[in-house]
Amino acid sequence: MRVPLSWLREFVDVPKDATPEDVLAALVSVGFEEEDVHGFEITGPVVVGQVVSAEPEPQKNGKTINWCQVDVGEANGGVRGIVCGAHNFGPGDKVVVTLPGAVLPGPFPIAARKTYGHTSDGMIASARELGLGDEHDGILRLVDLGIDAEVGSDAIALLGLDDVAVDINVTPDRGYALSIRGVAREYAHATGAAFHDPGVRAHDEVAPGSGFPIAVNDDAPIRGRVGASEFVVRIVRDVDASAPTPPWMIARLALAGVRSLGVLIDITNYVMLELGQPIHGYDLDKLTGGITVRRAAAGEKLTTLDGQTRTLNVEDLLITDESGPIGLAGVMGGGTTEMSADTRNVLIEAATFETVSIARTARRHKLPSEASRRFERGVDPAVPFVAARRVADLMVELAGGTLDPELGAALFTETTQTAIALPKPFVPGIIGVDYTDAEITGALEMIGCDVVDAGDQWQVFAPSWRPDLTDKWTLAEEVSRIHGLDRIPSVLPTPPSGRGHTAAQRARRRVANALAAAGYVETPSFPFTTAEQNSLHGSASGEDLPSVELANPIDGQTRFLRRSLLPGLLQTAHRNLSRGFTDLAVFELGSVFLPAPGVEYGTDFVPPLAERPDAETLAVLNASIPPQSRFVSVLVTGQAVPKQPGQAAVPAGLGDVLGAVETIASAAGVAVRVEQTRRAALHPGRAGVVLAGDVEVGYLGEVLPAVSADADLPGRVYVAELDLDALTDLAGQRVTAASLSTFPAATQDVSLIVKADLPAADVAAALREGAGDLLESLRLVDDYRGAGVPDDSKSLTFALRFRAEDRTLTAAEATEAKLGGVAVATDRFGATLRE
Repeated sequence: MRVPLSWLREFVDVPKDATPEDVLAALVSVGFEEEDVHGFEITGPVVVGQVVSAEPEPQKNGKTINWCQVDVGEANGGVRGIVCGAHNFGPGDKVVVTLPGAVLPGPFPIAARKTYGHTSDGMIASARELGLGDEHDGILRLVDLGIDAEVGSDAIALLGLDDVAVDINVTPDRGYALSIRGVAREYAHATGAAFHDPGVRAHDEVAPGSGFPIAVNDDAPIRGRVGASEFVVRIVRDVDASAPTPPWMIARLALAGVRSLGVLIDITNYVMLELGQPIHGYDLDKLTGGITVRRAAAGEKLTTLDGQTRTLNVEDLLITDESGPIGLAGVMGGGTTEMSADTRNVLIEAATFETVSIARTARRHKLPSEASRRFERGVDPAVPFVAARRVADLMVELAGGTLDPELGAALFTETTQTAIALPKPFVPGIIGVDYTDAEITGALEMIGCDVVDAGDQWQVFAPSWRPDLTDKWTLAEEVSRIHGLDRIPSVLPTPPSGRGHTAAQRARRRVANALAAAGYVETPSFPFTTAEQNSLHGSASGEDLPSVELANPIDGQTRFLRRSLLPGLLQTAHRNLSRGFTDLAVFELGSVFLPAPGVEYGTDFVPPLAERPDAETLAVLNASIPPQSRFVSVLVTGQAVPKQPGQAAVPAGLGDVLGAVETIASAAGVAVRVEQTRRAALHPGRAGVVLAGDVEVGYLGEVLPAVSADADLPGRVYVAELDLDALTDLAGQRVTAASLSTFPAATQDVSLIVKADLPAADVAAALREGAGDLLESLRLVDDYRGAGVPDDSKSLTFALRFRAEDRTLTAAEATEAKLGGVAVATDRFGATLRE
């Protein structure tokens, strides 16, 4: 929120010598974040001049310039010759002249310079060059602003260009500060300066329901609340829409970040910034009948002020007349009834709309506006009467209109203040500061609350402009804010003994650390994807499985919670490859969402926020959440070992993801094996299921080329995905590190001929079983099919390592253990030793 200091001084007594930094420091002390200081960045001399003559001179380039003689006053050198390319002025016009030595925004220094055969001794300025707007229709004539100033007088002060604005960040819960009124009140809280409230409601207004016909027909309220609780109108007739906006208003709007659009619209914007109440003006002569506030019908359309035709949703709240929709309530008006240069009679609307309804409409149509920004944070319901009258009075004053005496009221719903019980010991207890009772009640009364002493507690009634004050905790926060957050002591809590990470947390950390140590990079991603990706990667066969659809997705194309981590890893790989990173080894550890078929998840039940939920409440909330499991997935592509002197490049392959699976299983403390399988997203014959005992815990393989192509991945891609929660459950609560023997190992190899379709993992399991406790490790080193081996068979070679904990093994002992394993493989699978 940008706050011009001259405007702020109208509502609170800011010292004349206060700098912008002083004002910001005061606002920071009551909880606002400092953003910046804005000014017009103009230094003089900039003066009022009067054109004596303007001689047009055609140039060779086809352009015609004016060689002007401009009187800038005796004190500024009298009549000066100035070259000007604009043609919207003539002799006798008073203009703004920037003399040599002046600096305009840019910065753009002004100096006497020779151009078009003349020495131009200054410059006649336009509104855009002065920073007063974006329009450049020619130079700025003071008569167009309704100003008749003395020649040679200071134009900077005359146009309000000496003003400055402070910029603060307003958090969503403090919407009242999106106004000069609200910021002035906060400055008064910080400094004790006198505050003059311009938003006190006049009680002599015409009774609600009289005057211009207005109806609210909301048959689809959100959260049980009607879309419009107050709708105030005023009518001003015979306005002059071509009347100039006064320079002080243009300057203030510009400093606040709003460009001038004509006196009528400028007035509505000015009052919105001043009081925080969005205002909309209609061309009364373009209205058909009365106004009705209602929800949109399905498929109904509206062309908004930005020229866009929008298809409306049944939740959208509309302003309509007998012709149909004429505005999106609280967001943007319609083009059919907008004020223009031909407007003669204006209907002024000031309303109170339901916050959630306005927020949803603005987001649904991707149409944020200054009005919706305020409505969705909560507008003071006591201000619409004041704001509508303020706009009407300014239109009478600045646009020459006449206030219609017969139409001054509309719909109004009385707001009721609900008492908030504040136990007297609560604020010191929760904040940790020994506030006195007088400090607590004084702070609350300062921010506008009514406080009633009720014995051991206070009954606090929040002011109408503070909808964020809803309970004793928010009141405690206000007390601490007003009296200074620096009074709160900094005390580190003492952690309870005997607690630490759970077994699952420790397992997840071990797995993540092990993968990182193995060279993988963790790449978290958003848990949103499409239904097609969920079906492809979330099941072995690619069948359609239930997915959790979001009610309010960030991206309409990814409306579902993921059933697999692989879509996110594929997106990560694509993003890296598009930026030139072709050799990737990445992993993600995160939640997947696996809803049960036929079960509806989600709930409209919102538990009370001010009390601890009981078991029944927790059961309802837990039942609304789909099952969530922790998965870990890895992806490799490109080169596993880059080309280097003496080393050829080694491409990534299935062995790399198999190694990652073994790394994960080892870190989790579970023994796994891999058997061949088929999955919809993986290459046939290059996919395996990961088993821990008889429990399936994941899979690995090469991504199907068509799937890689859809993800814009040109090379081979290898992936693995494991259910980390299942691994953790199988590992139990404790992972015990094996002791290391100090005796040397005995190594032997064995080659067995088995049937070609027999999984190598089954043969390895038989060898382990038969070799007994002396076998320390077993690794498949070769799978041979060719000469010397029957056509329907294969030769598997295993490297075995034997070790005893209490002695050095002899070769005979190692051979005996190896042959024991061979015997089991022979008995179980008919394996024979390869000669």
